[in-house]
Amino acid sequence: MSYNNATVSRRTTPALALAALGIVYGDLGTSPLYTMQTVVDDAGGHVDPHLALGILSLIFWTLVITISVKYCVFVMRADNHGEGGILALMSLIGRNSSETGRLLVYCGLFGAALIYGDGIITPAISVLSALGGVDVATNALDPYIMPLAVIILVSLFAAQHFGTASIGKFFGPVMLVWFIVIGLLGIIGVIHHPAVLEAINPYYAFSLLAAKGWASFVVLGGVFLAATGGEAMYADMGHLGCNPIRSSWFLIVLPACLLNYAGETALMFGPMKQGDNPFFLLVPGWALYPVVAISVVATIIASQAIITGSYSLTRQAMQLGWFPGLRIRQTSDTEYGQIYVPLVNWVMMTLTVLLTMTFQTSNRLAGAYGTAVSTTMLLTTALLYTVMRERWGWRSITAIPVAGLFLFVDLSFFTANLLKIKAGGWIPLTFGAIIFASMITWRRGTSLLREQLAKLTEKPGPFLQKLADGKISRVPGTAIFLSRTGAKVPPLMTRHVAQFGVLPEVAISLTIKFEEIPRIAPAERVQVEKVADGIWHLTVHFGFVEVPSLPLALREARTQGCPVDLDKALYFGARDDVVRAKFKNGLMIWQRLLFGFMYRNSVHTVDRFSLTPEQVVEIGRQIEI
Repeated sequence: MSYNNATVSRRTTPALALAALGIVYGDLGTSPLYTMQTVVDDAGGHVDPHLALGILSLIFWTLVITISVKYCVFVMRADNHGEGGILALMSLIGRNSSETGRLLVYCGLFGAALIYGDGIITPAISVLSALGGVDVATNALDPYIMPLAVIILVSLFAAQHFGTASIGKFFGPVMLVWFIVIGLLGIIGVIHHPAVLEAINPYYAFSLLAAKGWASFVVLGGVFLAATGGEAMYADMGHLGCNPIRSSWFLIVLPACLLNYAGETALMFGPMKQGDNPFFLLVPGWALYPVVAISVVATIIASQAIITGSYSLTRQAMQLGWFPGLRIRQTSDTEYGQIYVPLVNWVMMTLTVLLTMTFQTSNRLAGAYGTAVSTTMLLTTALLYTVMRERWGWRSITAIPVAGLFLFVDLSFFTANLLKIKAGGWIPLTFGAIIFASMITWRRGTSLLREQLAKLTEKPGPFLQKLADGKISRVPGTAIFLSRTGAKVPPLMTRHVAQFGVLPEVAISLTIKFEEIPRIAPAERVQVEKVADGIWHLTVHFGFVEVPSLPLALREARTQGCPVDLDKALYFGARDDVVRAKFKNGLMIWQRLLFGFMYRNSVHTVDRFSLTPEQVVEIGRQIEI
């Protein structure tokens, strides 16, 4: 079956470029709030001009190589029919049964799982760093910074069920003001010490690394914070297209961030105390509180972006078969990306608030930040090399040097962030590992479930012969039997006849398939096959970012000749109870318990496929795995 999904490259318009500032660059754009402070503290708090230039040079070349070249030029080129993100990249490569193929799948899955780990830290460190700016004016408010951060974060997560469609249009303009402000602040610092512009020379970066030796990895762990959020450029391609994201980066975000980092570096040419935040030291006294206010708003927008990204990632993982069905609510009638996932929301809120209360300051929390993102970026490079070779047709002589450069940089940052594990870096890695284990367990469990269901499926010949001989009575109505196995005569249909002795005049076996491309063309949505008189088999295809609506798909089936009566149809689905099998099946005890828990609590058919509850009948049965 072919899918007519060509990649759509959107033309850059001012509106799309502005939207990219609010959707994509919240995290990356608020990094100047805490990056330089973290690096200075990691360096011991005493920075001479030469060391300051080395730090700025490392930040400059990190943003150039990792963000401007790796992500903007190469990773964003590896779109899956216009959609981005590490799961989309994994799906682009495709699965195969080889050891290498499985390893690449695990790379993609673990990278996706770590995004959740990053998602519980980003809101906490961003809001804490913004509120910490009041320290420059007075220490009297210090006891209230953490409680106020908790109030802001709880309010942010609690408001998620309202959606952001009504206020999202203001995110772009607010972030534009933010980038103008941090750029101007940077210019003020550069004017006082224009010598900081020499940091564009990579000599200073290499000189710092050589002088510090192995201790330079500690500095690199702080420098990496300047690049956190870069993965959002790829993940949000489906919303905006690559051109607006690239234009916003090169024209607004990169210049503003570099100017601000340069201005902060200029301050290091003078005396600084350990714990000082260079970002807020740039701010004139009269402007401090307004800048703190806009910093808080910018970090809220950054937090909103990572929360929304976690929702989208959850939906993709569900529809690719790596997550159980969760309750998802569409919060906008016009934007498919505007969704709300209650379970993800409240788990993230709980963990984010706990981190905020535990670490209390952004400086302490910086020790836990970066491990998840650096690992995701490393895994992205591994997948990118495969795309270069298998999808783009690059020869190894071309792919190895390019991917090798990115791999060297990623490995350096990955190693540097491993040093943070004891300081809190274990938190996002552990959370990501739990998500990864859940994904693997769900996939294996559902595969075993399908194998058991296939054994229960009878050959269609005898059943259809009884039907042709008139041994099965037909009654008016339409019955739609949902089939996981793709059988033309599914077990639910034969069980229905065995129990009631009749079959509706229109009986439909319906199989739903989620494909490894983001969207399915309308003409390819439904495959209709007439199995026998009054017996139909429908296969409905959805992309991994689409909202799966069965009523809409069945209307298409009617145009292809299937006489389904949507108003009077009854949908029959199975509500299986997973029990322990007497034989070994490859699932360990903890996996079987975990799968059983996830399966029992997964969302019902009526909620997942936009069905009317009065039209759905769920039949219980026990399946051994």
